[in-house]
Amino acid sequence: MQKKQALIVWGGWEGHTPEQSANVTKTILEKHDFGVTVESSTKAYADLDLTKFDLIVPMITMSTIEPEELKCLVAAVRAGTGLAGFHGTMGDSFRNEVDYQFMVGGQWVQHPGDFMTYQVNITKSDDPIVAGIEDFEYHSEQYYMHVDPSNEVLATTTFNGDIMSEIEGVVMPVAWKRKHGEGRVFYSGLGHNADEFEHDAMRTIFERGALWAAR
Repeated sequence: MQKKQALIVWGGWEGHTPEQSANVTKTILEKHDFGVTVESSTKAYADLDLTKFDLIVPMITMSTIEPEELKCLVAAVRAGTGLAGFHGTMGDSFRNEVDYQFMVGGQWVQHPGDFMTYQVNITKSDDPIVAGIEDFEYHSEQYYMHVDPSNEVLATTTFNGDIMSEIEGVVMPVAWKRKHGEGRVFYSGLGHNADEFEHDAMRTIFERGALWAAR
């Protein structure tokens, strides 16, 4: 049986430890017998034949992408290649690119209070990506995002208003899945840096989400 193939492309802001997180993600996928290609430039999206990949994991924050690179990436996902990622390395990759944000299903806009301990609530416990995972506390940035109402939300968090009173009680998606054309897209807001993969629930949700996206 032919191995499934994954492409990880890392870069951008170093605060999100893109190279280290790429290595952790590579290890996770190899455990499931994926062949994994790792690249450090968005040029890979135009230079490689993306149709040979079952899964693409973007790992880039606050960067730019050339029109042809983005066109190739979006076309691959619409044709059936899976897309999976986390935190700002997928949810804040290219702030000027609405086609990318439309595909992902959301875009980071704020994390009031920076690092804090907050609650993650599982909202679709019958979904295999989050099945068996109880609500849990998480210490990181609590992401406030602009999100697509068509997302199938798997987990949420609620803002308490301590930092910004105007968002008290706002329920924000943390993890979701969606379709983009024929492709499956999974996103988790958890995973500021590679160390956060030590959190069992965070790692499990991303791992299952990536496998779902890759079919």
